[in-house]
Amino acid sequence: MELVPLSSSSHHLPLPTPIEACPELPVLTLVTITQKELTRLKWEGSYWKAQHLRACEREAHLKQELEEKEARIRDLRHRLFGIKSEAAKSTEKAQAKLTPSRPRGQQRGSRGHGRIQRPDLPIVYEHIELPADSCCCSHCGLPFDPFPGDEESEILEIEVSAHRRKVCRKRYRKICSCPSTVPDIIVASLPPKIIPKSSIGISVWVQILLAKYLYAQPLHRILRQLAGFGLPLAQGTITGGLQKILPLFLPLYQALYEHQMSETLFHNDESRWYVFAEITGKVGHRWYLWLTRSLHVIFYRIAPTRSAAVPIAHFSKLEATKVIVVVDRYSSYKKTARKNKAIILAYCWVHVRRDFLEVAGNFPKLKEWANEWIDAIGTLYYLNHQRLVHWQETLPLKEQSVSFHEAQALLEQQLAHMKERCDSLLQVDQAASQNKPNQPPADNTSAKLHPAQRKALASLNNHWNGLTVFVNNPQVPMDNNPAEQAIRNPVCGRKNYYGSGSTWSAELAAVMFSLFQTLELWHINPRHWLQQYLLACAQNSGATPKDLSPFLPWKMSFERRQELAKPPPIRNTS
Repeated sequence: MELVPLSSSSHHLPLPTPIEACPELPVLTLVTITQKELTRLKWEGSYWKAQHLRACEREAHLKQELEEKEARIRDLRHRLFGIKSEAAKSTEKAQAKLTPSRPRGQQRGSRGHGRIQRPDLPIVYEHIELPADSCCCSHCGLPFDPFPGDEESEILEIEVSAHRRKVCRKRYRKICSCPSTVPDIIVASLPPKIIPKSSIGISVWVQILLAKYLYAQPLHRILRQLAGFGLPLAQGTITGGLQKILPLFLPLYQALYEHQMSETLFHNDESRWYVFAEITGKVGHRWYLWLTRSLHVIFYRIAPTRSAAVPIAHFSKLEATKVIVVVDRYSSYKKTARKNKAIILAYCWVHVRRDFLEVAGNFPKLKEWANEWIDAIGTLYYLNHQRLVHWQETLPLKEQSVSFHEAQALLEQQLAHMKERCDSLLQVDQAASQNKPNQPPADNTSAKLHPAQRKALASLNNHWNGLTVFVNNPQVPMDNNPAEQAIRNPVCGRKNYYGSGSTWSAELAAVMFSLFQTLELWHINPRHWLQQYLLACAQNSGATPKDLSPFLPWKMSFERRQELAKPPPIRNTS
């Protein structure tokens, strides 16, 4: 058997240096091994080197997985116990604002708003006189002499009471013998009612509809409140009545949709809604409440799906050839824009900011980096606000003032800087990812991004065109806050009464949400409008009036809108 010395080149170890020449080195001895042992040692060295690389990769994977789970725990803990306001958790500077430097409320010496004027409230005069034993002097007994004028003070009161409306119809008897179809006893006609055979008046239906669909109260709580006023009602009676009332509002609902399709700027959002009814082909009870808000109309639709079929159908009857829809990054809206070439999507910057807030909250070591992007987005909002101060809505973009164009240039410069930084970071990360694990990184490619950073920046880059729609369209907001504010009221209702018990109930909810929120958009008193509309339906024998223009805000005269903006007049029951 051939013996091979253990060496890397010539299979011979170098001869040891004499101790006298280099006393700090130990004496090296020559070792010889066989070729078979050398091969085995080389194989074992390669094997354990590969095992070490695998262990390092597994350790890195476990560290990343642990970091992601810890981030998820921080996120869930924040959702349960953390600060809900995004504005209060963005940066250290915002955290300092949580402890105000001055007391809350009206500050001493500052200009107030004065007493609130209530010109529409009726005045009930109440005269108070001194008791008889106090109208004279306690020493001499002489009576006080009345002094002209009164001391006046004002106390606000409200009285809500139920009553039975006893209708006494006058009867007449025919005394002539003329041949006619007139009966012998003639009775005055009944007062108009929405449901002819029901004893429930218009005011009760107004109270129930407003309480449920505007003030987000469940029906059983409304009935308990009415019972406290001395008006007990059966829930089945009210439910059946609401189902009969629904067709009265459907023409108005259609008119809202048709008018909205003539507009050019929309805000869209959606939220879950539960409908506890069995539908063929539908698994479970989770439906979805879709919202489309425009300048004049807030329109709601409750659908059994969250697919793109709902917004595609909604925007299928657009009149304009180009419209802008402000949305979040949900894929159904992207598909809607691909199917309908008239739609341009404008994405919400609040959702982008939320991405970096999550990075800062879930990964403490990335907090400083994320806060830089959050501050950059805040600067973007500030520059846009400064631009809108000089914007004249009636003029085209090119004909705006010099001040507007200066602010516009600063805004575009900030956006260009953000885009350049985003692209640079993604390019560096891509170059760093292409390096092999056993090779050192090339020049300028050592800054490999954290997965959370990569995800936030990739989303920003992919949606950049939609995020910058507002630059050349100043009428477009930077965020989708109008839609989220409009959907808040129905969401409160969902939390209080869990959704709808049937499909017709879901349809009624969508109709009433649309009507009430649109009325408030036009600053019309919903109670006054609802009383007028239900009275018109009752006068039309319980059917929808033929002419809806007196009840559509965009078709009303200014004087009628001003009148309906006031509280309804008090009915004289004497």
